[in-house]
Amino acid sequence: MSCPSFRGVRESRVSLVLVVAAGLFATPVTAAAAAPDSSASADAVRKASAEYAAAFNKGDFKALADQWTERAELIEGGGRLSGRDTILAALQAWRARHPKATLEIEVRDVDVVAEPLARVSGVMRFTREPGATPVESSFTGLRVREGSTWRLAESRVTPAHVSALDDLEWMLGTWTADVPGRSTIEVTYEKTLGGYAIVGRTRIVPVPGKATLLPEGIEALEVIHADRDAGLIRSWVFDSTGARASGHFEWDGTSFEKRMTGTPSDAVRGRVAEWVNVISPTGEGRCTMHMIERTIDGVELPDAQPLNFKKVR
Repeated sequence: MSCPSFRGVRESRVSLVLVVAAGLFATPVTAAAAAPDSSASADAVRKASAEYAAAFNKGDFKALADQWTERAELIEGGGRLSGRDTILAALQAWRARHPKATLEIEVRDVDVVAEPLARVSGVMRFTREPGATPVESSFTGLRVREGSTWRLAESRVTPAHVSALDDLEWMLGTWTADVPGRSTIEVTYEKTLGGYAIVGRTRIVPVPGKATLLPEGIEALEVIHADRDAGLIRSWVFDSTGARASGHFEWDGTSFEKRMTGTPSDAVRGRVAEWVNVISPTGEGRCTMHMIERTIDGVELPDAQPLNFKKVR
């Protein structure tokens, strides 16, 4: 049961929002890399990329919007942002929390595939604030010329393994929520193993006198880790009822979704449980977790009651 703080919804390995910048940069291609008739297009891509860099560092969102096609997609690990408006809204929210952030892009290849398409790939280095250690990710981007403007239609980013979990640093600390008349939930997350894993511990304490599966309450252990190659953030959960599950995190620009599949407790007849935890920020140090799309052996169950969490330390 993870909950982000509003402050850090995307303080990231290169935040998904930051990744917006990844495919937007290009540098000159050499004569060996491009045929003479593609050099003008390569120069135009380079010019557009330089304009994007300046706009990003100045927070010029109108200019940034002009860099994207209307139906552009941004993909990082399990996260996907679809549409220019969604990408820009996420970028604005992120930029408001990190006004001193800077981005450096090293473009290693520009290929004008066929007019009007150009593919760009390389490495981006994101620094949250002056003096901070840059976070590095590799990227590929696809630009398309619309009229005289080269715009980004797609960007795919793979964060460096060591920085992948920076995306979830907002989870660190202790959160509590009450289920009226039933229980109190406390969740604590800490980063461990040199930053390569996050460990979460959950305790559900029933209201005195309330009949429950375990009168003393339920405890759960969660381990969160990122794939080295894809950057997909995975979760493994085990609890004191005998239940276990695994899944992965996704992000749509406004909420995190943790898609889980596993085996329910020994007290449940079913063998396969599936659900989605939707985690949405609702203010500084607050969030809502809502368990939806629940099934056991393919049989649909009602959505659970939304839980309102507050960060207490």
